Amino acid sequence: MSEQKMELNDLNVNNVLNEIRPYIEADGGYLEYVAIDYQDTGPIVMIRMLGACAGCSMSADTLKLGIERLVQEKFPEVVGVLNV
Repeated sequence: MSEQKMELNDLNVNNVLNEIRPYIEADGGYLEYVAIDYQDTGPIVMIRMLGACAGCSMSADTLKLGIERLVQEKFPEVVGVLNV
């Protein structure tokens, strides 16, 4: 049986981000959901990385390899995740 596709909306994106928040918070960071920006190329999820993440040299990797990958896995229509 295939997994039902989740609708891309603020609540569902926040719920997906809740899956990764404990790992970010364990390192002294905080992940804040900002909005979904609908561009011509497709939707972009905007987040804000705060706390220890704000000045961390690994935050770009966390964003691309962790957060963006998880979001795109759950919402294939999302073209990217942007730290604003």
